Amino acid sequence: MYKGKRIGVVVTAYDEEDFVGEVIKTVPDFVDRVYAVDDASPDDSWTAIQEAAAHVNERAEPALQLAATDGGDARRVVPIQHEENRGYGAAVKTGYEHAAGDEMDVVAVLNGDAQMDPDILDRIIDPVVEGEADYAKGNRLLNPDDREGMSTFRFIGNSLLTGLSKFATGYWSISDPQNGYTAISREAIEELDLESITDRYGFLNHILTHLNVAGFRVADVSMSAVYGDEESSIRYVPFVRFVSLLLLRSFLWRLKQRYVVQRFHPAVVFYGAGSAGLAGGSAGLGASVGRTLRGKEGFTGAIASFVALLVGVVSLGIGIYLDAQENETLEVAKYDRSDGDADLERSPNQSME
Repeated sequence: MYKGKRIGVVVTAYDEEDFVGEVIKTVPDFVDRVYAVDDASPDDSWTAIQEAAAHVNERAEPALQLAATDGGDARRVVPIQHEENRGYGAAVKTGYEHAAGDEMDVVAVLNGDAQMDPDILDRIIDPVVEGEADYAKGNRLLNPDDREGMSTFRFIGNSLLTGLSKFATGYWSISDPQNGYTAISREAIEELDLESITDRYGFLNHILTHLNVAGFRVADVSMSAVYGDEESSIRYVPFVRFVSLLLLRSFLWRLKQRYVVQRFHPAVVFYGAGSAGLAGGSAGLGASVGRTLRGKEGFTGAIASFVALLVGVVSLGIGIYLDAQENETLEVAKYDRSDGDADLERSPNQSME
């Protein structure tokens, strides 16, 4: 227990036999239960999870053990295996459902690739534990020093997805949306329609959109980028294509739910006008320039297209401004704490060894 709250941790694994066992063993002692989910890995991740779970459970103090949803035993680490590969999001959701069933107050996620430092878990969960946010996530982009371990390729890709995610999710001050070091309240888990959130790697972006529509508060927590010897299982071209389309659908769904279904908001009008102006103005300007280059009359059309393009840009800007203003109360001030500050008035992060 941590600050009067029961803490659950979901450890996800797919092809992580070299790392997942150590991740499980180094989860801090204040965590009440660990849900280690193997997403039908083709390697020996499941064996590594079972061995680490046996090691930890054998040493767990009986006073810390709770009844579990998987049959009522008192294991501190609960190994869970998907019969078939369902995706990263499905693994997280499986852990969420077990943790909510065990009445964990706050549920964090540690990926099985050892890229998430267990020593800062208290910093990740604090906004939710203290009631300032319903969902908290790590952010490796807040400080230049935190980005030192991130390659230029990763930084550019992350920044691009951050920009697109702002439109899709409505959290305009939130960045590093692909960061899976997260914490969520049990209330949020129980209220969200988890089945409607993607099972695939776009889960982290998609859940933010659903949190926004449900009116939940989100906090960013500064952390450093950590990369080791692990190899990512993500194929980047299909990933970017899938997530980009997902973000577009999420954006349109959020506008419909927040600004049409729940109540009318003028932001949706300006977004629509902006999109129409940009699309029509760009197409018209291109056609007019082509006509001019071929020696045909195209100057008047070019002026009209430029005006349409300008109106589109202004309308889009107004839409973004209104959208950001509407969602400002759902964005918690940055948790930008140094390690020294984070350790004040907190329990020591001892491992589960």
